[in-house]
Amino acid sequence: MSFRYVGFAKTVLIALVLATTPLFAINIILNQFAERRAITEMEAMGQVSIHRAEEAISTTVSLLQRLDRDGVQTCSAEDRVIYEKLIVEHGMIDAIGLADAAGQRMCIFPDRELAGKIILPPVRTDGPLVGIGMLDRDYLGARAAVISWDLKDQTRLFAEVTPAVIAMDPGPEYLRSYRRAELRLGDNLLWYNVGGYNSEESSPESVLSVDVNSELYPLVARITAPASAALYVVKDLKVVAAAACAGIAVLFVAIGIWLSWRPESEANDEFIAAISNGEFIPFYQPVMDIESLRLRGCEVLMRWRRPNGTIVSPGQFMAYAENNGHIFDMTRHMMRVSCEEVGELYGENPDFKLSINLFAGHFQDREVVADIKSIFENSNISFQQIVVEVTERHPLEDMEQARKIMAELQALGVRIALDDVGTGHGGMAYLQKLGVDIIKIDKMFIDTISSDDNSTTIVDSMVELADNLGMGIIAEGVEQEEQIERLLELGVTAAQGYYFAKPMPANEFIEFAARTEEEARERGRLAAEAAAAEQAANEAALADAAA
Repeated sequence: MSFRYVGFAKTVLIALVLATTPLFAINIILNQFAERRAITEMEAMGQVSIHRAEEAISTTVSLLQRLDRDGVQTCSAEDRVIYEKLIVEHGMIDAIGLADAAGQRMCIFPDRELAGKIILPPVRTDGPLVGIGMLDRDYLGARAAVISWDLKDQTRLFAEVTPAVIAMDPGPEYLRSYRRAELRLGDNLLWYNVGGYNSEESSPESVLSVDVNSELYPLVARITAPASAALYVVKDLKVVAAAACAGIAVLFVAIGIWLSWRPESEANDEFIAAISNGEFIPFYQPVMDIESLRLRGCEVLMRWRRPNGTIVSPGQFMAYAENNGHIFDMTRHMMRVSCEEVGELYGENPDFKLSINLFAGHFQDREVVADIKSIFENSNISFQQIVVEVTERHPLEDMEQARKIMAELQALGVRIALDDVGTGHGGMAYLQKLGVDIIKIDKMFIDTISSDDNSTTIVDSMVELADNLGMGIIAEGVEQEEQIERLLELGVTAAQGYYFAKPMPANEFIEFAARTEEEARERGRLAAEAAAAEQAANEAALADAAA
């Protein structure tokens, strides 16, 4: 059945439902809409709070680490001058000082009435280097936090973070008077608490509650509000919907007929013609072993080569292709053409990997498994050479179904890579539930890895996580030699990016593979000659000594 008939049938069905559904059904729909909107607003409030808290902790810890590295670790007059300068530079910091192992304040600048007070938990030799305590001072429901960094002598540098930095977004007006917002650090420390609503006095079904968790720290923002507060935004719509139900149904039928039977848009005609004409072609970006500088394989990237020879990047057409369902045919085409263009190269190099990008829609049914089987089963590229990349930027609607499909691919020998790690929806959930084999570090973290401690820390954590889970790891977007050196220090051995080569047509990639292999052999020959010369020199020296 054509898309036109399907669209028309759906439109008529919707119109009949709108015409015959009783008024209570409309109320249910509007209530659900109102609750979803309220949940979205509450999630946004929680995300703002988590972001502010993460930024406050990370910035403060980086500041204290810098003081430690610079040897500014005492209560001396010279160090107090530096503390004063940093407080002026960082508006979020109210005070800087030192505390002893018991958590008692030793000195603080500017002077506060904290002498003799326990402001931090005691030092634990087996605990983290970062500690957090809370003071009684508050601002609009937010408490002042004390963030510390352990020194080698069991004393601690600490900074007092102003409460204003964590003050939560009050949210839309219709929720502001009813909601309750909390931000907790761990199980016991309440950092922020505002609002008079008490959800414990209400039944669970009458309460809207949202928890937003930090992926960096043990932070949880909880927003609660009565479900009745959300209905404010649809109270007028309920009256209008009840009166206009029949009219809307007729309007939907008219619109559906017009949309279903009008000519296809010019843009869609052009796109379909481009698919039929084979204008979408694969480009190949090499993936390199950064220790040996040998080629490990490539990632297949889609490009649109128009008849006039101009190349269109995927950012200009990929969303359209995914939304209109064209991406499935386009992906199959990429796999077939890749087999034809680089199959011989991969047959000669069984260790090479071919990475293919899939999007969330590919994991809604088993069709992608059948596609990979039919295309690669009798080709020069084995299943063991294929890597399927799934991006973290777009959420998978059915995680359980996606996991089954990925497991079936892995049973064939295909490996699963999680792309854009750290930038999207999945986070740890994707790593735990999907059973991926490879982590790909996003270019966003690689860009600043040589200059930003936070990026280095994040990449280091990813490497440690990959090692612990037995996963491979690849750095994307490498463009500078300094980045290569830093990645090697962190234990990353595979990378891709413009430092090595940009995405290229098949003929250029095959030439690149031959050239890099020749260069690797030459390096090996020179190394062998140097080793032989050194051994000969050592033997000659021993002979001279014996004589």
